[in-house]
Amino acid sequence: MSGSTHPSRANAEAFERAIDEIAQTTRRLLDDLVTNAPPKSREAEALKGRARHEKRMEREVRIRTSSA
Repeated sequence: MSGSTHPSRANAEAFERAIDEIAQTTRRLLDDLVTNAPPKSREAEALKGRARHEKRMEREVRIRTSSA
């Protein structure tokens, strides 16, 4: 269905039915997925992201100041 956004009037009903079926199938497949990983904390992930950013910026500053 990728790339189809607006069907002709003759195909509108079939198109809508296809969208509904794809959505139901996708939901069923996603609901069946399992994981053993613990849930992630938004706050903890944000802290890790900030730490990675700081490390990149420190490295960038070292690179730029050492070659000048």
